[in-house]
Amino acid sequence: MSYQWIKILLLCSALVGCSSVSLAPIFDRCGAANALCAPVPANTTMPAATATPLPGTGFQLVPEAQTSSVAAPDVAVFMPGKPLAARIALLLPLRSETLGAAAEAVRAGFMAAYAREQEGVTVTVIATDDVAAQTLSAYLDAQASQDVIVGPLSRSGVSAIAQSGAVRIPTIALNQPMLGARDEAAAPLPPKMLAMGLSLEDEARQVARWASLDHPGASAFVVGANIAWQRRAASAFTAEWRRLGLSSQSIELGLVDGYLNATALAQLRSRLQNERPVLLFVSMDAGLTRQLRQAIGTEVPVYGTSQINPLIGTDSADKLADPLVEGLHFVDLPWQLQPDHPAVMVYPRLVTGADQKSNPDMERLYALGIDAYRVAREIAAAHEQFEIDGVTGRLAVTFGPDRASFDRITPQAVYQDGTMLLPGMR
Repeated sequence: MSYQWIKILLLCSALVGCSSVSLAPIFDRCGAANALCAPVPANTTMPAATATPLPGTGFQLVPEAQTSSVAAPDVAVFMPGKPLAARIALLLPLRSETLGAAAEAVRAGFMAAYAREQEGVTVTVIATDDVAAQTLSAYLDAQASQDVIVGPLSRSGVSAIAQSGAVRIPTIALNQPMLGARDEAAAPLPPKMLAMGLSLEDEARQVARWASLDHPGASAFVVGANIAWQRRAASAFTAEWRRLGLSSQSIELGLVDGYLNATALAQLRSRLQNERPVLLFVSMDAGLTRQLRQAIGTEVPVYGTSQINPLIGTDSADKLADPLVEGLHFVDLPWQLQPDHPAVMVYPRLVTGADQKSNPDMERLYALGIDAYRVAREIAAAHEQFEIDGVTGRLAVTFGPDRASFDRITPQAVYQDGTMLLPGMR
């Protein structure tokens, strides 16, 4: 099917509301907007249409790409060792009420990295809404004038582009595609498409490998609540744990007005006393993890994703003295755990208003924007295999003519005797 027919069908689908791709937030865990970031650098390019200001931030948003006819993409061919002259587009749902704040955090991080390494690169920010069909239309337009595209941010947008059959230039998706029916694994991405989003499932798999080394042959309880992202993380841990030849039992706790069900907690406490698992994988956030440990005690080691990190946005000294923190094991980004690391310190922190609290997920998305630019720059320079000591972890990227792969390893953290230890990355 030709490029123009793809666009016509997409536009018709959007107009009548019959897009085949469902809409969903990029993360179940993303909160409301509360982050204010640095303004767009003056040398950032804008499409011909007039940019509009984002109230209260000083940002300018680029209108969505036009849907008029375009010529076939004129893509630059880069050779290693030659001076870089790359056009990179950042495609984000900045016009979305649901995803706009998250997109703005990514954009701010991307521009912070661009400000440090501008030579040979022109960046165009393309603002869209969160409708998958319109996101794909903007993407198809951008291919005509860009060499690398970074985005989109939503799972539905990534899926629409991946399934379009129209990916012609290097594309760095900032999320994973939506899963297929019955939670089956998503189909492989096109050869020129790389996915580098922040994934709780990837964190859970890394935690499973870490715990298996700490406790060879151990049995584990996998504990979570009836929330979508918690189920996904729990399933990822369980699958990796079993792949390693280890046994586990899954326990899902109900929620009542934001609190774990007291009866279910009592039953879990009884099971722990009778069955004595070696460890718990807790697929919950820091607040629910605290409720859990108040009910069952702190004797059994707890492992979890970045969401159980209790020190984000708090007084660290006070939290470290909390006995409920003792024995927590989790992974998180260097941006959160190692603010004094040289690779992290070179970038400005995300700025919030005087009356606003820091939002840990917005911080993580800001860090994702930084690393997305660094990866895009390397790919634009025709580097087919490289590693980056990133602010979201240690990144290993392969981007050849026929395949793309991405791997991120994040630091491990343990709270022990009132101190946070960083035992390394595995």
